[in-house]
Amino acid sequence: MFCLEKLKEKGTAVALGYFDGIHIGHKMVLDRALTAAKEKDLVPVVLVFDIHPRKLVSGVVPPMLTSEEHKKVRLQEMGFTVVDFNFREGMNYEPSEFIEKILVKKLGAKAVSCGFDYHYGKGGKGNAETMRQELSERNIEFFSVEPVLLGDEVVSSTAIRNFIQQGEIEKANAMLGEYFSYDFEVKRGDGLGKTWGFPTINQSFPEDFIVPKFGVYMSLTKVDGEEYLSVTNVGVRPTVAEDSMRSETCILDFSGDLYGRRVQVQLVKFIREEKKFSDIDALKEAIGNDIEKAKKMYNEVRNNG
Repeated sequence: MFCLEKLKEKGTAVALGYFDGIHIGHKMVLDRALTAAKEKDLVPVVLVFDIHPRKLVSGVVPPMLTSEEHKKVRLQEMGFTVVDFNFREGMNYEPSEFIEKILVKKLGAKAVSCGFDYHYGKGGKGNAETMRQELSERNIEFFSVEPVLLGDEVVSSTAIRNFIQQGEIEKANAMLGEYFSYDFEVKRGDGLGKTWGFPTINQSFPEDFIVPKFGVYMSLTKVDGEEYLSVTNVGVRPTVAEDSMRSETCILDFSGDLYGRRVQVQLVKFIREEKKFSDIDALKEAIGNDIEKAKKMYNEVRNNG
């Protein structure tokens, strides 16, 4: 457990942002803080909000790309100390108050990085340029990361959400710089897949989490550090029951009980849309075809690096 006083005494390099999904643009902001921390012997810090800013500002929150728990773990694995920030309190600060009370007095910031579109303070009046000016007056190093382009599109969490919802998972993955994934608890299903020779794990998406386009995906599933080729169906299973929406994943070449465990599933390629088949035999044949396509896709991905 870190001590804020010790952080302040040591001095910090602070990365600012919501970092939903931790995409390649976010990584540039984070890397600037890590580099500054190494060069100046500072503690790299990320300020994590206790609530999404839009929840209090507009009441409408975009679906999350990364759970808060997983995001914190990822940031810590990168080397950051994660400091929780009470956004309700901070939203009432004038921009200069935020800098003085949070960055200077609370964190002892010696270097700060953020994205080009970062806003802070009451009414979001503070921006990258006002922060640059105020930090310069305090002799605090400041880095603002310009828009990151992939092709002719700006990398953003909004663009990634749109790609995921449209089934363009490869475009989403390119912006993320890794495969889109989730690691929800495995729940018991009706066991039909097992009786057909295609055992699956069932996972439900939280209400505030992004739901991919309904369909079948070539996926990779991690169990105890091992990565397995898998096939994931996101949807309502229209041929069987058309019940609650879920993620069903058939993990190839794996056997074991995963009920109650958090298992990470990564969506790699979109195979086909979810559809209602004429009967169970047609569905089983389609599942077999999906598995063969997934194997072929996996070999292509592996051969292409």
